[in-house]
Amino acid sequence: MAWQVGRDSSKRMNLHPKNPATSVFPLFAFLLAMALGACNSESSAPPNADQRADKLIAQMTQAQELQLVSGDMPMNAPPAPHNAVGWVQGIPSLGIPDLFYADGPAGVGDGVGQATALPSPLASAASWDLTLAYKYGQVIGSEESAFGINVNFGGNINLIGREPRDGRTFETSGEDPYLAGEITAQHLLGIQNQYVIAGVKHYALNDQETGRTQANSLIDDRSARESDLLAFEIALNNSNAQMVMCAYSLVNSVYNCQNSDLLNVFLKEDMGFNGFVLSDWYATQSSVASAVGGLDQEQPYGYFFDGIWAPESLQMALANGDMQQARLDNMAYRILRGMYAAGLFDHPATVQPINASADAATARQIEDQGAVLLKNAGGLLPLNPAATQSIAVIGSHADVGVLSGGGSAEVLPVGGAALTLPPACPPYTPAPGGAACTNAVQIYDPSSPLDAIKAIAPSATVTYNDGSDTAAAASLAAASSVAIVFESDWESEGMDRVDLSFPSAQDALVSAVAAANPHTIVVLENGGAHVMPWLASVSAVLEAWYPGQEGGSAIADLLFGAVNPSGKLPITFPASVSQLPRPVIPIPTSTTGTFDVDYTIEGFNVGYKWYEAEKFQPLFAFGFGLSYTTFSITHAQLTPDATPADGFQVGFTVANTGKLAGAEVAQVYLGLPPAAGDAPMRLVGWEKVLLQPGAQQAVAVTVNASDSSHPLSYWDPSSNSWIVAPGVYTVYVGDSSDAVQVAGTFQVGQ
Repeated sequence: MAWQVGRDSSKRMNLHPKNPATSVFPLFAFLLAMALGACNSESSAPPNADQRADKLIAQMTQAQELQLVSGDMPMNAPPAPHNAVGWVQGIPSLGIPDLFYADGPAGVGDGVGQATALPSPLASAASWDLTLAYKYGQVIGSEESAFGINVNFGGNINLIGREPRDGRTFETSGEDPYLAGEITAQHLLGIQNQYVIAGVKHYALNDQETGRTQANSLIDDRSARESDLLAFEIALNNSNAQMVMCAYSLVNSVYNCQNSDLLNVFLKEDMGFNGFVLSDWYATQSSVASAVGGLDQEQPYGYFFDGIWAPESLQMALANGDMQQARLDNMAYRILRGMYAAGLFDHPATVQPINASADAATARQIEDQGAVLLKNAGGLLPLNPAATQSIAVIGSHADVGVLSGGGSAEVLPVGGAALTLPPACPPYTPAPGGAACTNAVQIYDPSSPLDAIKAIAPSATVTYNDGSDTAAAASLAAASSVAIVFESDWESEGMDRVDLSFPSAQDALVSAVAAANPHTIVVLENGGAHVMPWLASVSAVLEAWYPGQEGGSAIADLLFGAVNPSGKLPITFPASVSQLPRPVIPIPTSTTGTFDVDYTIEGFNVGYKWYEAEKFQPLFAFGFGLSYTTFSITHAQLTPDATPADGFQVGFTVANTGKLAGAEVAQVYLGLPPAAGDAPMRLVGWEKVLLQPGAQQAVAVTVNASDSSHPLSYWDPSSNSWIVAPGVYTVYVGDSSDAVQVAGTFQVGQ
């Protein structure tokens, strides 16, 4: 037999009636609260979001509801108040506040104001630290609120393991749905606890930018549920986020923003999502079809699709019966409920200065913990500032700042940009019908690695070379004790990379410097995975990601050992593009129509699961990362629950066997039985442990089958439910996906 982890039927209602007298769920919640003593004769608990939205929606006219369900900013409009990228005017007579929107996966975006440029979300994921992820969200939420913004477009949870050349890789939280979902959930919690509506995007399977308005993602139900959709499920269930942004692309030939299977069935019915669905800018193909398909708010105002402007097209559909009033009621209700749940009515934003110094300290801490040491041959790192006589610092404008990602995620840093450059567009974009390369400039955040290195090693001779002349750079390297090459790659919304190489002959520069100096260190400032043809010839590699406005200082701390690297890769680095499910990125061949992106090739085997299934050896595995000390993971012991289908606990000892204090991320993976189909090993838990030299710590990781990550289950399309299959389950522990040991096995069923 199989164990069914079924749907909760109480979460299947996806339409909410306008009349509170007929609203079953809020009435039930009220009666339950009474029974539990939540209300008494002395004081009453404040009404919840459901009840308050019910009460308000009953007072609204159709015209007022229509005002809420589409943006107020027409095309080519001047900036909204607070420099918001989007705006929905409130209804003062009903006490409904305005909604002001801004992007913000890596800090307050869209040029709203000078804000803290955080390390990229991928760097946050590389920390494998949920507490830090929450602080990451707090910075974004508090600063948006200080700018007067109360809706955040930040939680990009598309699984870039499907397409590591995606130009928005840096905005995401990795390739594994469990890690990405948990990290993003903390980002969202941190934002929304600052009384800013937090949202996730781009729903769903929007895993490349090329042709993003035409791309048709092909995938089966099980594969979608166990990969991209699972990441959304985990993030939303663990955060109470109130907004989901639907994507430009299609899934199985239906546009995302009018895809009822995605919006009504999976999101609102199966998941029980009670917030609202908002369109990406210009992502709707029909106002009416989108509303019927589950969209709750169309952005922006005045996008000409149905022959008339969006609010009026809905009004006509209501009049002629193409759309029911109950659907409009539900759309407006969901928006209001989200506003109540996030505290917008009770805690209006107050424009004030941001806490720049405290937020900068958080940015530095995140980069300290998220940078990943990929190579350290001969223990070259950490450098000894007193013993290092001369240092060559080469390339990537390391004399002035550190690179950041582009597009709507781009942050105008506190103090202004150290350097701006024109966009660096891949040769083939814009492809016919593809997304045009963004016109945003490249921004270098004002944190000079050169200055930080000089400050931390004052007795050393530190010399900069911009890397434009390879021979001159190699000559400087040959005359120096150590050469540090900064290699960078700018990524942005609206484009994808051509391949996984660094652009502009930077690989040749690294090879030349390494040939001149055996003590060559490479620092990477980039958005995601890259190939490294020079890897064998250099001594050390530090993956810094886009490190944010404290990046230069953090990089120096890491290189000289003031901070011991502890980041682990949240993505796999392929050895070459030939290892990818699609070695050539799909490109549209015309400016009209759609083109297929076949995700059935890898299905649910995204990222490290693909490499395991195909027996590929990547350049660097998911979960990999070195330290300046060494660790052991021993004495693994598995304890299944009394009913093994309910879960298990695995205990083990993590010991610091080296000479420096450091942190290890111990990872737990689970192998499913053959009855679950061809399911690969999956991440089901982890623990980050900080230890002094010679210290050890007993660690216990508990895995519950009922968690929103469905760790023991597979999706069974025939029963439309999560199933725990009978058979033998294998539990693994280790320090990366390709370096694990068997902790034990347990049997489910006979």
